[in-house]
Amino acid sequence: MRIAVSSDMDEPVARVLVYELRRRGHEVSAYGALRSEDREGAGRPDWAWSAAAAAREVAEGRADQAVVCCWTGTGASIAANKVPGVRAALCTDAYTANGARQWNDANVLAVGLRLTSEPLLKEILDAWFAGQPSADKADLANIDHVREIDGAA
Repeated sequence: MRIAVSSDMDEPVARVLVYELRRRGHEVSAYGALRSEDREGAGRPDWAWSAAAAAREVAEGRADQAVVCCWTGTGASIAANKVPGVRAALCTDAYTANGARQWNDANVLAVGLRLTSEPLLKEILDAWFAGQPSADKADLANIDHVREIDGAA
């Protein structure tokens, strides 16, 4: 799977995130403080710019999913959710990550750098990748309505 990753800070948990995704066999494109080369159009390393850049990768089909990070995860999730077609979920535990995939068909995971430990990050990733979008009619109707709201329908 192709995954875009952004972080506005080069924190240990952000580096573990990239390592863990690659260890799991994913192709990673890094943005923000994690960017190893200066790609044209990659933008500023700040949370609003880097999270939006990673989210655009998903919205435009260049990535299957994204993981966006900032100190609390809140700003990165807000910025990512401004990109039409993106459903970013700020997840602080495995149950929330699984639910975000199942009930919300979230395609962008937002993680806070401040409180997420390496073991917790791995639990969140396990649950995120294990979660499958629901086929329940009510869940699908909600996702369709979100698409209508952001104009991506």
